[in-house]
Amino acid sequence: MSYKNNNFFHGIMFHHFHDNKIHLKSQGSIDKDDFYKIINFIGINNILDADVFYEKLKNNKLKNNEVCLTFDDAIKSQIDVALPILEEIKIKSFFFVYTSMFHDHPDNLEVFRYFRTNFFNSVNEFYDDFYKVLDKDLFFFFEKNNNKINETKTKFPFYTIEDIKFRLIRDNFLTKDEYEQNMFHMIKEKKYNYKDFYKKIFFQKNDLQLLDNLGHVIGLHSHNHPTLLEKLSYHEQKNEYEKCLSFISSILKKPKNKIKCMSHPCGSYNNDTLDILKKLGMELGFKQTMTFESEKGIKKINNSFLEIAREDQANIYRSMN
Repeated sequence: MSYKNNNFFHGIMFHHFHDNKIHLKSQGSIDKDDFYKIINFIGINNILDADVFYEKLKNNKLKNNEVCLTFDDAIKSQIDVALPILEEIKIKSFFFVYTSMFHDHPDNLEVFRYFRTNFFNSVNEFYDDFYKVLDKDLFFFFEKNNNKINETKTKFPFYTIEDIKFRLIRDNFLTKDEYEQNMFHMIKEKKYNYKDFYKKIFFQKNDLQLLDNLGHVIGLHSHNHPTLLEKLSYHEQKNEYEKCLSFISSILKKPKNKIKCMSHPCGSYNNDTLDILKKLGMELGFKQTMTFESEKGIKKINNSFLEIAREDQANIYRSMN
């Protein structure tokens, strides 16, 4: 399917929130006052309810100034901090959830993030400790990937160079098992009983049901949230999204064909992904980048109905200040 509005993002992407009580301030997180400021900056009249956005997009009737709010990763702070504000100002939004947390085996992405936020004085202190435990000579790896580091900085200016280097090590230098072994070694040293924090970090099933009952739209975000989903085989990708769809359908007691939306975890996908999503009945998908990627066939900001661009709240917040 083609899409006519190609030069403007239509989604605002949110992840982490803090209240300095239950949810401590972390890298990239915002509080309720920041959230209000972003909404006011965008203009509440420009923000569409999720179901209205979906229908206008399908019918090619979206205006350039019309956006929706999206929330990724089923992070509990979204329920505790953002949801009361959404209900107060009567905005219905998209919530894209990965579902391994509902299977008692959540992916460790958020577990590790909580660890580096709450057990170190700064993210750079965490990076220093991480590299000490890893104990590898990374000079030539970083030299080889210098162009990639600079390109990533251009695409995601809110990341520091150290953030980008860490993600390169996590996603490209190490296997997932190697990365997790390194992290769990650090966790053991800090005596972090991470399973005790699951309810503080992740949505519970009743949170998902609450959002649905309130009229927000729940969509797919894979099952295990692989950081480079595009590197998986067709079968592996299919399994990720089929599991996610099954869990959401079961929890919400809603037929699978009623779930039509998704967002790409870490913005990672390829043509196999798009084929799988179409076969699963997805009619709306969000990516997380505003840039063109001609090597992937992405020649327009909004490349298709499954590749709608979102702006990260961090970039909007930076432009406000």
